[in-house]
Amino acid sequence: MDWIVSDELGLTVGHLVGWGAATAMIVGGVAPYVPQYRQIRKTQDAEGFSLYVCLTLLIANTLRILFWFGKRYEIPLLIQSIVMNATMFAMIHLCVNVKKKNQIIRSRERIFTAQPDETAQWLGQRSGIVGGEKPHRFYDMDRKYFWAWTDFQSYVDCMLVFSVLGAAITYLLIEFSPFVELVGFLAVFTEAMLGAPQIAKNLTNKSTEGMSLSMVIMWTCGDLFKTAYFVIREAPTQFWVCGSLQVLLDIVILVQVWLYRHNTAAARRLRRGD
Repeated sequence: MDWIVSDELGLTVGHLVGWGAATAMIVGGVAPYVPQYRQIRKTQDAEGFSLYVCLTLLIANTLRILFWFGKRYEIPLLIQSIVMNATMFAMIHLCVNVKKKNQIIRSRERIFTAQPDETAQWLGQRSGIVGGEKPHRFYDMDRKYFWAWTDFQSYVDCMLVFSVLGAAITYLLIEFSPFVELVGFLAVFTEAMLGAPQIAKNLTNKSTEGMSLSMVIMWTCGDLFKTAYFVIREAPTQFWVCGSLQVLLDIVILVQVWLYRHNTAAARRLRRGD
């Protein structure tokens, strides 16, 4: 009788641990962005946060969702990707609004798509056919304005185009195993490079002012947990290999925090007017 109770208790505890780990995977992925979101909202300054972090995660998690249709993995990881995409759009929405409010001189709006009449008007002006001022919103293919648009809808439209194209290609090649494995690798490798845009931003600024240290520490802890989870749950090899790379990049950012500590303190005093 005792061994039966023991087995039942073990099964129950195992289930609780499994559910706890799954919940941690889902919630833990987005938790690091809570302090960064609060900091941007409090200071009304989004310059220290790279929107390319959002682009990296949106691409990575969209690819991971597509990978699920070709090679099924655990549902919590799929849910985590959906929740992460929603979180990244929330971050973009906040950053775009903050940057608009901080504009001293209103500049021409850059958008991913434009209304046909606006495009026609602008082309007409270029050819001398239509008079009047140029519209303030137009489609711009200049590479330097990619992912630097001035309205939130442009980011949504861009990811919608990427998702539809990705879904169509995946549908056509779903039976081709090497393609499916490639999608899985690109998904986790892109996510592994998450810290790269922030590293580049810090290098350019020679400072980590505006970047939430709490976010990076939570990144590191979350990535360590996530990599261990991949290994223990025997997730596809791409997952834990790229998870290890992600931990390495997190450590590089933490090193930058220490290297640029004096510049960061000076920038903080300047912002406060000390």
